[in-house]
Amino acid sequence: MRLPGVSRTWDVARRLLLPEETAPPAQMLLLGRALRALVDGYVAVLLPVYLLALGMKVWQVGLLSTATLLGSALTTLAVGAWGHRVDSRQLLLAAGLLMAATGLAFAGFSAFWPLLLIAFVGTLNPGAGDVSVFLPLEQARLAHAAQGAARTVLFARYSVAGALFAALGALAAGLPDWLATHAGINQLAALRGMFVLYAAVGFSVWTLYRHLPHAHEIAQPPATPLGPSRRTVVKLAALFSIDAFAGGLLVNALLALWLFQRFHLPPATVGLYFFCAGLLATASLLAAPRVARHIGLLNTMVFTHIPSSIFLMLAALAPNANLALGLLLARAALSQMDVPTRNAYVMAVVTPPERTAAASFTAVPRSLASALGPTLAGVLLGSGWPALPLLACGLLKIGYDLGLLATFRRVRLPK
Repeated sequence: MRLPGVSRTWDVARRLLLPEETAPPAQMLLLGRALRALVDGYVAVLLPVYLLALGMKVWQVGLLSTATLLGSALTTLAVGAWGHRVDSRQLLLAAGLLMAATGLAFAGFSAFWPLLLIAFVGTLNPGAGDVSVFLPLEQARLAHAAQGAARTVLFARYSVAGALFAALGALAAGLPDWLATHAGINQLAALRGMFVLYAAVGFSVWTLYRHLPHAHEIAQPPATPLGPSRRTVVKLAALFSIDAFAGGLLVNALLALWLFQRFHLPPATVGLYFFCAGLLATASLLAAPRVARHIGLLNTMVFTHIPSSIFLMLAALAPNANLALGLLLARAALSQMDVPTRNAYVMAVVTPPERTAAASFTAVPRSLASALGPTLAGVLLGSGWPALPLLACGLLKIGYDLGLLATFRRVRLPK
């Protein structure tokens, strides 16, 4: 099956993510992020399809999504508290093996409770952004690969790797249906095969990260727990938690479920939507560093995020699929511009030795808060209130943006 535009998109992705001026260790991290996003892209769409095919209820889909986010949060918390004692390369290798084990286990089990446990301890990602243990480890290494505006560009490329390859992965969400229709393969078996592929990519990431240098081989100050920047990080973490809780109400798996239920769209159509949304998000991520140079990191985070939340609330009230998808695509064109600027902002306001801890301790509350949302959203979706998760998500995100602006508008960043 030939996927339209994939070869051209791949060529563009290669030039954007792996330019010659990027150091080889940073290229490995960008490539690893791209590989993980590729399988995350279709898992977010197929996870509710797979669980419903196993006979589970809508609320169980939400609870499993919560378990994935909660487990990732606790693992990331452990990295923030004790990770500075271990070479980050070893932790990345362990995460790669855990990813491989997660895919194989999800393909092998069918009962709710084993899958709930696997979701909790594994690396499965039901959302658009990365909430796994990979995130703080990769970000801390990237933060030492560049300075100032160049760091924002590098974080933008990191985010582009996630958005673009998640978009490509979303196209593969129609593959199980295609195999069932044209190759005579049982749909459930095809769905299990997608999780086996997820495991294979996890092993590939492990193989790739074996070539990363050890921490003592790179110009990186020793990692320490939070110290002088603790108060700033606590404020950021509290605000990020509001944004994450809102996002948890509408992780990609639940947005896909909403589209399935609200408009009865097939997985291939929903996957195509996520592909287009990912391309728009990629374009906005590439624009984010340029916008930030003109109006600043904080203003870029706030004034691109608010309109995207308004589009989301309008989509919740849309009377037909075409209008809803159009509004959701408009949201996708703006909603991710705060990601590289947020990462760069956190790395800029803390001292270099605190960066690993800061990345973890801002990621953990986000993961914990976002973990509460899917279960609540699953209950609402299963109870006949399909618009409420989208409306609540938009309102909470606008509140977060205004709070962030009010708290940090007078903070001056180091040049």
